[in-house]
Amino acid sequence: MYAIIETGGKQYKVKEGDVIYIEKLDAKEGDSVTFDRVLAVSKADGSFVAGTPVVAGAKVTGTVEKHGKGRKIIVFKYKPKKNYRRKQGHRQPYTKVTISKIEA
Repeated sequence: MYAIIETGGKQYKVKEGDVIYIEKLDAKEGDSVTFDRVLAVSKADGSFVAGTPVVAGAKVTGTVEKHGKGRKIIVFKYKPKKNYRRKQGHRQPYTKVTISKIEA
């Protein structure tokens, strides 16, 4: 059984027990989070339900494991022959979530 959820403007295919890294959520470590934007659900008996745009009554529950920052990326802008250079780093914050239950 798996579900396709939407959070943080992105879509994730999740199963029970999966660990996903998503855009930072406003929840403390150890808290339970519920994703109600379930776009599709595939059940164990082989049936597949696609939402229009979401599946009514379906939700996915998970537990927040930790918050952190991703690897640093370098943003470097320059203009040739004009002595214009700008170097900037960025680390995207994330939330690590363990999926515990899929209700369809």
